[in-house]
Amino acid sequence: MNPISKPVTGIGWRAPHYRELLRDRPPLGFLEVHSENFFANGGQTLDFLDQAQRLYPISLHGVGLALGSADPLDDTHIKRLRDLIARTQPVFVSEHLCWGSIAGRHLNELLPLPYTEEALDHICARIDEVQDRLGRTIMIENVSSYVRFTHSTITEQEFIAQVCQRTGCDILLDVNNVYVSSVNHEFDPVAFIDALPAGACKEIHLAGYDAHEEDDSCLIDTHGRHVQSPVWDLFRHTVKRLGPRPTLVEWDVAIPELPVLLNEAAMAAEILNDEQAVAA
Repeated sequence: MNPISKPVTGIGWRAPHYRELLRDRPPLGFLEVHSENFFANGGQTLDFLDQAQRLYPISLHGVGLALGSADPLDDTHIKRLRDLIARTQPVFVSEHLCWGSIAGRHLNELLPLPYTEEALDHICARIDEVQDRLGRTIMIENVSSYVRFTHSTITEQEFIAQVCQRTGCDILLDVNNVYVSSVNHEFDPVAFIDALPAGACKEIHLAGYDAHEEDDSCLIDTHGRHVQSPVWDLFRHTVKRLGPRPTLVEWDVAIPELPVLLNEAAMAAEILNDEQAVAA
């Protein structure tokens, strides 16, 4: 495992950039990949990852475990993830605090949970089981959302904090998701971040969003464009609040040329370096 020795920036490594990145070896702090893309027992894709993990620290980011779903946890999925962890020795393993399947059908969405005591008990038990079976701590990521449940009795930030306290898991704080949800649900994104347990926040995500075509008061977490100015501003506050953390730029649709992603990561690095200089 290549460790992360200080707060650094990285990018989400996607298929259009596999060969170019391995060839050019840009100076990144780490790479993040979607775990499920590497669940095969062999093949070229897994060979690419083997090469990458000799060059960069790797973060495994899951999108399909459906931690909050009512279906039983998928034994095959967990075994494949465990095997991938053994193969790559990642610095981080993360999943989303959401649900996304029912009756064996996956919806290809990261859907928000109701923030209730019942849901809290359910997801804590599931995270405990996953961590026990993987033999390591995982990070949970806050998702962007477009609806809320009227019967929720706990705020999202309190829910996340209680999950961490009860399971010992860490937080992958997606600053873009906080901002998108804050606009959609009219809450203060700064207060949201300030309420999270700082010590549990181990990694930060940045990404781009779009406004809804018919309603510009609704933002959509597309991961398909540059990080927007309000998210950069919220990121600056986040770094001041938490201290510098390993920070990743995600871009998953309409993927640009690699230098565009590297420039976004460089902008994040400048903010991290500024805060480190202030702290020093």
